[in-house]
Amino acid sequence: MEALEVIDPKISAIRKQFPILEQKVNGKPLIYFDNGATTQKPLQVIHSIVDYYSSYNSNIHRGVHTLSQTATARYDKARVIVGSFINAGTSNSVIFTKGTTDSINFVANAYGNKFVHEGDEILVTAMEHHSNILPWQELCKRKKALLKVLPVDENGVLKYDELDSLLTAKTKLFAFTHVSNTLGTVNDVQRLTEAAHAKNIPVLIDGAQAVPHLMVDLGLIDADFYVFSGHKMYGPTGIGVLYAKEKWLNQFNVYQTGGGTIKSVTFEQTEYSEGPHKFEAGTPNIEGAIALAEAVKFMEDFGIANLARYEHELMEYATKRLDEIEGIKLIGTAPCKAGVISFNVGKIHPFDIGTLLDKQGIAVRTGHHCTQPLMQCYNIQGTVRMSFAVYNTKQEIDVFIEALKKAVKMLS
Repeated sequence: MEALEVIDPKISAIRKQFPILEQKVNGKPLIYFDNGATTQKPLQVIHSIVDYYSSYNSNIHRGVHTLSQTATARYDKARVIVGSFINAGTSNSVIFTKGTTDSINFVANAYGNKFVHEGDEILVTAMEHHSNILPWQELCKRKKALLKVLPVDENGVLKYDELDSLLTAKTKLFAFTHVSNTLGTVNDVQRLTEAAHAKNIPVLIDGAQAVPHLMVDLGLIDADFYVFSGHKMYGPTGIGVLYAKEKWLNQFNVYQTGGGTIKSVTFEQTEYSEGPHKFEAGTPNIEGAIALAEAVKFMEDFGIANLARYEHELMEYATKRLDEIEGIKLIGTAPCKAGVISFNVGKIHPFDIGTLLDKQGIAVRTGHHCTQPLMQCYNIQGTVRMSFAVYNTKQEIDVFIEALKKAVKMLS
C-alpha cells in the first residue's frame, strides 16, 4: 500500500500539517501510535521555531533594541496564552520549565524543603510515572518522611475508598496523575483534590497525559500545583509548565539563582523578582515557549472537545478490533479512559511485538513505560502501548491490526 486513505477530509487536512507522517519506515507508510511518549509537530509549530531564529533571535527582558523587544513580547504573550488555555486565572501562576519532570522536581525542592519535616508523609498513587515518584522518594529520604501509596484495582481504577485513611494529619502533599500514561485511566481529579483540601493538604497533579487530550480547567479543579510538558501536546521538547497558586509562589525561596531572577544585586544582599521571573533563572527556552503557544493555538483551532471526542472514537474502535487477536489481554480497563491502550498477547514479550510492528512501519511503545511499580501490581514486566493523537485514523488502526496478527503468528 503506497499511501493510507483518509476518509474524513478534516483529518486529511490535519495530517498534511505534519510532514513527518509523509515518510516511509522500512518501506511502509509510517503509522505513529507512540503519542504518549511524544506527539509529532504541526507546521505552525515548526515554522514558529524557524521564524524565531530567522527573524528575531535575541535574549529577552534585558534589551532595548527591536529584536529583544520582539522576542520579549512574544515570550510574555506565550505565558498569557498558556495560562488562558488551562484557565490559570493569572499568568503570574505560570512558570516555564524544561517539562513535567523538571516541574515536579521544582515543587519537591521549593515546597518540600520548606514544608516537609521528619515524620511527615507524602501520598502518591500506584499508577504514577517515575517522574512523580522519584522526587518525592528522594525528598522523603532527605527529610526522614514516609512515602505512602494509594493502590489501584484490577481494572486500573484508584481505590478511592482507601483515600480517607491515607490522608492524615501527617500528610503534607498528595501528588497524583490526571491521566495514567500506561493505563489511560482518567482520574477524578476534582474528587481527589477536594478530599485532600478538606484536610488542608495541598495537591500536585501530573497533567502530562491530560492536557493533550482533555479540557483542563484549573479554576474548576483547584489544584495547588499542575504540571505538563510541551512535547506531548504538539509542542517542542525541552519546554513545560508549572502552574502554582500564587500563595505558594509567594512563600517559596528561589529554586535556582542567576540572571533574570533579580531586581537588584550587591555583594551584601540580593533582592529577587516577584512572580514567575523569580523562578526562571538564566536564558530560558525562548523559542520553546513561543512554539508551545502555537501548539496551544493548533489544539484550540481544532477544538479541545472535538479532539477528545475523536480520540475516544479511535480508542473504542481499536479496543473492539483488538478483540480479534487470540490471547490478547488489555492492561487498564477503567470505564473512563483517554486515548491509550496497553496490552499483552499470551506469553509473547512486548519488545518482540514492537520490533515486528516496526518492520511494518508501525511505531508503538513497549516496556514498563516508566511505571515499574504499576507493572509489579499486575505482575508483568511490561506491555505494548498504542496511544492516539488527532492525526491518527481508523484506517491506520486497521493496518495495525493486520500487522499485529502477522506478528503474533510469527511469534507463536
